[in-house]
Amino acid sequence: MAPVAPTVELAHGAAMPRLGLGTWPMDDAESERVVAEAVGLGYRLVDTAENYGNERGVGLGLKASGVDREDLFVTTKFNREWHGVDLAAEACQRSLDKLGLDYLDLLLIHWPNPQHGHYVEAFQGLVRLLETGRVKAVGTSNFKPSHLDRIIEATGVIPDVNQIQLSPLTTRLEPRAYHKERGIVTQSWSPIGGEGGSVREDPLVLELAEKYGKTPVQVVLRWHLDLGLAVIPKSSNAERLEQNLDVFDFSLDPDDVMALSALDQGEAAAADSDEFGH
Repeated sequence: MAPVAPTVELAHGAAMPRLGLGTWPMDDAESERVVAEAVGLGYRLVDTAENYGNERGVGLGLKASGVDREDLFVTTKFNREWHGVDLAAEACQRSLDKLGLDYLDLLLIHWPNPQHGHYVEAFQGLVRLLETGRVKAVGTSNFKPSHLDRIIEATGVIPDVNQIQLSPLTTRLEPRAYHKERGIVTQSWSPIGGEGGSVREDPLVLELAEKYGKTPVQVVLRWHLDLGLAVIPKSSNAERLEQNLDVFDFSLDPDDVMALSALDQGEAAAADSDEFGH
């Protein structure tokens, strides 16, 4: 099937689908099945990570899909043990080997781990990989503006993407404004809400689902898109995979976007990347 999601051009020229498939917490077997199925439905971005332990399965699923490599957008992330200039290159190669690929579309530092103290060197390693062409875009995950300031100051390079926990429960206004000012694309993980609770049962979301003739999750995914964000919902259910992609034929009224944003529980509701990371 043809790709469904429109793309956004990243700072270094890659075109990234604005909606893709998240694969946490699938194992290899499940991710192989779901990735092949999702690509068949029209997904073109697949997001994985070293820490998910499913890169082999994701790679097998991509291969089984039969879609040409250049038509796919593959993102992965590495852990703090690879925070170093040469270590980042090693992490990249390990992921490529597991995925069965020659290059990555986007490679992210999964968490800054400031107590570990080497995320600047990790980003320097990413910049080097970008120059060699082994990755088409580079970025970060869970970085705060203060972390981003440091890597930009050290390298002069703006990350293409910062992937952060973001939903109507955690709207992340400050990082979003920072990203917008610098041309960094904000990509939302846990887009429906995480351990602190999902918004799919919220009375407002249910009311809007009825208003637009969509599912609650479709309404929330549309909220992300209407805010200009990219988003990576996870599902292993065929019907929901299809529904999650079926969000490009409507928009929310501006008042409804604002009403959903008012569900925000503040920055404290998001995982604190100064304290948590792997």
